[in-house]
Parts: sequence; C-alpha cells; structure tokens
Amino acid sequence: MSFYNDIEAFCDRLWAQRGLADNTLSAYRTDLTAFARFAEQHQVALAQADAELIRHYLEWRQQQGLAGSSTARALSSLRRFFADLVAQGKLQEDPMVLIARPKLATKLPDTLTEADVEALLAAPTDEEAVQIRDRAMMELLYATGLRVSELIALQLEQVSLRQGVVRVVGKGGKERLVPMGEQAQAVLELYLRRARAELLGHNRSDVVFPSRRGVQMTRQTFWYRIKLYARLAGISKPLSPHTLRHAFATHLLNHGADLRVVQLLLGHSDLSTTQIYTHVAQARLQALHEAHHPRP
Repeated sequence: MSFYNDIEAFCDRLWAQRGLADNTLSAYRTDLTAFARFAEQHQVALAQADAELIRHYLEWRQQQGLAGSSTARALSSLRRFFADLVAQGKLQEDPMVLIARPKLATKLPDTLTEADVEALLAAPTDEEAVQIRDRAMMELLYATGLRVSELIALQLEQVSLRQGVVRVVGKGGKERLVPMGEQAQAVLELYLRRARAELLGHNRSDVVFPSRRGVQMTRQTFWYRIKLYARLAGISKPLSPHTLRHAFATHLLNHGADLRVVQLLLGHSDLSTTQIYTHVAQARLQALHEAHHPRP
C-alpha cells in the first residue's frame, strides 16, 4: 500500500503548495495509479522502481496502442512524482533522469471557420430559457476564450456588465481580466434579465449559468449542448469541448492580434503553449491562398 499512500501524499502536497485544480490533481492521480498497478503486477516495490521498469512500462503502453500524448503526460507525472520522492528523502536516486523525453508530433487543435462559428451561435433560439442560456455561454466562450471549466464555474461577482469584463480564476488559482465584447455583453445581459431566474427556480446560487436543476452545470452537459447545436447548424467537423476557445485564439491571430496578447487572454503561463495557434492561422492562410490565388 505504500505506493498508493505516497501518491496521495504527493497530490496533497501539490494541492497545498501550488493550489492545482481538481482536474489537474485527478490527472496526476490517474497517471501514477496506472504505473503503480503495473509495478505491482511485476512485484516491484516503490523503492525498487528503476529506469528499466519505467522503460518496460513505456513499451507496455505502446503495445496497448495508447496515444503518444497520453504517454507524454504520464511521463510528466512520473518525473514530478519521483523528484518529489527524492526531495522527501524516500528515494536516493531519481530513475527518471535516465528516461529521455519523447518527441511528439505537433497536433493542431480542431477549429471552426468564422462562418461556422456564426452558424453555431445562431442555432439556439430566444424562446426557451435553456437556449437563451446556451447562446450566452457560447457567445461568452467565443468572445473570451475561457476554458469550459472556467465558464461553468463562473460566479456572478466575476462578471462586470458595466465594465464589459470577466474576472477569471484559471489554472493554479491565477486570475486574469478578459474583455467580453459588445455582442457577448448584450447576449449575457439578455440572459441574466430573462432566463437565469427561471433556471434557478427556488434554488439560491451565485453560479452564472445554472443547469435545468438550478445547480452548477457539468462539463459533460455543456459538451452535449454544443454537439446538439453543431448538428442543428449543419457542422460536421470534429469538435472538442474547447472548440470555441481554439476558434477565439485562431481568429484573433488571423486578424492580426499579437501572440502575447492572446497568451494573456487565454491564461497560458508559457508562450510556447500559445504558439500552436500560429500554426493553425498559417495553415488557414495557406489554404485560402491556394484556393483563391490565380497562381497557386
């Protein structure tokens, strides 16, 4: 049981020292527990975990057909975990220093054209409270580039209609102010005036976008709603929960926004994370050039 106790202690320290979000801690726990089970199956205790075992684990993951991005995340979790064990004095040497970092192919995020976004945002009607809410949520996502987790957790005191900004609490508890734009502001104001009270019913909550039951919506519910409106809008492209966030960043860059401004708006701590969108924008421009230039 020592392995699992150490995993829990490690996650507790991450929470206390860095204030990581529940989703992030859950990912660490999942990755480390999977490795712990593999080590158990090979009758290897924590103190005996070495580079050979880790390489064997990586080979096993490859045989299982697991995605390279998933393995890269698992390796990142293991690096942090073993470094922590060394710092705690539970291991003398860190076996991860002998493990090379994998080189991953750059995966461009799925995105929508501006016409796709317009069709998606026009899919909900103003006839039902739930559709007014959904329109406001999608408008706000596209206007601000929020993460879905940030959107569904948004509280009333984080929104200023008068100033036209949203105060977002992102990863690691970091705050940022994001302008919402006049269109999203108008749709959000309509929603707050006409639909929110109906959704809340007799419940009391400060969450901006409650579910039909008057409580905070889940990521899965919102994801289901986006897929519904995509079908209504005739959009057949593969979507992800962050599709509108990706569209927000890509369209800003397409229209000449500075990369560092987009980094701040998205809440990325590292500029390299934001740079993926420059590839999307360049790919889009190249496609337009090939389609419309007289000499492609």
